[in-house]
Amino acid sequence: MRGARARRTAAAVVTLALAVPVATAGAHSADFMFTGDVARQIGAYQGGASMFMQRAPETPGALTLVGHNPLENRGMNAAIAVNKGFVYVGSRTDGSQGRDNAGIKIIDASNPARPVEAGEMLPPLEGNKQESSRELRVWRSQDVLIVLHTNCGGQSAHLCEQPSKSSMRFYDIKGKHAADPQLLHQNTRDTHEFFIWEDPKNPQRALMFEASAGRNLKIYDLSPLLNADAATREPKLLFDGPHGFGNSSGSGIHSFSVSNDGTRAYFALLTRGFGVVDVSDFTDTDPATNTYRLVTPPANRVQWEGPGAHSAIKLWNKDAVYVSDEVYGTATAAGHGCPWGWTRFVDIADPTKPAVVGDYRLPENQPLGCATFNPPRTSYSAHNPTLTPNIAFSTWHSGGVQAMDISDPRNVRQLAEFKPQPLATVGAEDPRLSSDTLPDRTDNKVVMWSYPVIEDGLIYVVDLRNGLYILEYTGPYEREVRDVKFLEGNSNQGDALCFEPVPGAARADCSRSAEGTVGGSVPATLSLTLGAPGSFGTFVPGTAGDYFAKTDAKVTSTVGAALLTAADPSAAATGHLVNGAFSLPQPVQVKAGSGAATPSPFAPVGSSAAPTPLLSYSGPVSNDEVTFDFKQSIAAGDALRTGTYSKPLTFTLSTTTP
Repeated sequence: MRGARARRTAAAVVTLALAVPVATAGAHSADFMFTGDVARQIGAYQGGASMFMQRAPETPGALTLVGHNPLENRGMNAAIAVNKGFVYVGSRTDGSQGRDNAGIKIIDASNPARPVEAGEMLPPLEGNKQESSRELRVWRSQDVLIVLHTNCGGQSAHLCEQPSKSSMRFYDIKGKHAADPQLLHQNTRDTHEFFIWEDPKNPQRALMFEASAGRNLKIYDLSPLLNADAATREPKLLFDGPHGFGNSSGSGIHSFSVSNDGTRAYFALLTRGFGVVDVSDFTDTDPATNTYRLVTPPANRVQWEGPGAHSAIKLWNKDAVYVSDEVYGTATAAGHGCPWGWTRFVDIADPTKPAVVGDYRLPENQPLGCATFNPPRTSYSAHNPTLTPNIAFSTWHSGGVQAMDISDPRNVRQLAEFKPQPLATVGAEDPRLSSDTLPDRTDNKVVMWSYPVIEDGLIYVVDLRNGLYILEYTGPYEREVRDVKFLEGNSNQGDALCFEPVPGAARADCSRSAEGTVGGSVPATLSLTLGAPGSFGTFVPGTAGDYFAKTDAKVTSTVGAALLTAADPSAAATGHLVNGAFSLPQPVQVKAGSGAATPSPFAPVGSSAAPTPLLSYSGPVSNDEVTFDFKQSIAAGDALRTGTYSKPLTFTLSTTTP
């Protein structure tokens, strides 16, 4: 037919026949929003105090929750290690004060939507008094879990019994031992952070670079861990000496990373910024040439105010390094507090003269707001990053998880943000990071802390307070995340060798997805199936009241948009129940609800020429369960005739958008 689009319909008829109650639904108010430069920096005046408010930023990408495990609401979680579907979560506190769950939680994430606890490493190996399992890593190709126990502070820090005990333990987590780790080796070594560098040409050789937050750097060969004889598994010390960027007073190395080819290390220096060193003599296989050399002269190191740099990771295939500062609240020490720490991007085209060329901050990192918002035991600070070629994923304490576009280090932009809903209560609040009560916001109870780990395209992070979160990223550059099999910021393992290949590398699974076509056809379908008729029951003459009935239906539609309507097909007493020649004075009303469309309010049933619209579908649905509620009002003066009142009604599913 010309001049009009054909109208498709599916119709069903029901005669009213079961009284039902009416349900109501409520909603919560939206989060407070702010706009403008001043508002972004200092928030808005509310409740007599000017402060930052939680916000829901508009971003081109999204971080979506896939799965969560609260880790028994214990609080005080530490770093994670992820290995082939299992997640190992350390603890910042110890097994004192009656704590029986301060060990390493083992989470089976083979179903990422439902990560479940598969076990817990408890005394005598983990969860001991005076020990904090602060840092965890995996030597992935060899299925070795590495646990560092360090910095188990007292009641003002980590709630630990004193004195703190330091050690490193190495566990076999291969196969059946994934949920029951077996001790390979233990020592009493102390350090603060460490980076695992696996030899790209020999996966049975890995080096561990250790930073003590002091003047010295240590390098160990982990290969002896693979020895069959337990007595010979002690990692071999290759280097123990000064890092070269200053004395021990405020110049320690906090963290670092090592290039895939093993030639360069990138140092985050406490109070002394950033520098580059040459470690190629240690990553080669000639022990006679183990010489440590600075690339950046000490006088040329990049430096800025504040407690100092925390993490330093080179961007893939770019002459730039991501450097973050970690700054706690004012209760920690002088120099801490607002504006906390953020991320700087350092140009290393000339590594002898590195220079800051860009940064990335949250609104809380703007100094203008510090006079009005500076909670002492909360931190909106950058912490640990993991990078793909164009995205930096970073935990950011109470700033949640940040995803940044780093395609241009001079113009870094936000891609996405994730902040979880905090748990109502936890076993132990962190004395320095989640102990403030802020009446206008809840993210002070968010403390995203660990290095993000990407496995099989999903992002694993731990919130120090609220547990393990598994996230999915969508948006710009999403394919380079979706294709990742394994990636983390504290090692060169997995897809790191795909992003920055090393000639002659022995192993790297760099298979990538590509767009293909596979398909099938769907016939045009509009289906409406009604359930049993409902009944209003017995009308009581002379008494005012409302009577209710209900029936149900199933809707299937393959069209672009569809409308469900109700109508009275009869010409006599349209919209009114009838009993022979008599009809009720007041019309019957109808409303509908479903899981796939916005519910409708009660409205009188219209005629066939002007049906009552009930539900509007903006896309296809399959077996959508619909409930029809009917209402009949009777006034005290309404005359009622003995017998049965009824009315056939026609429900129609139609579309003009095939």
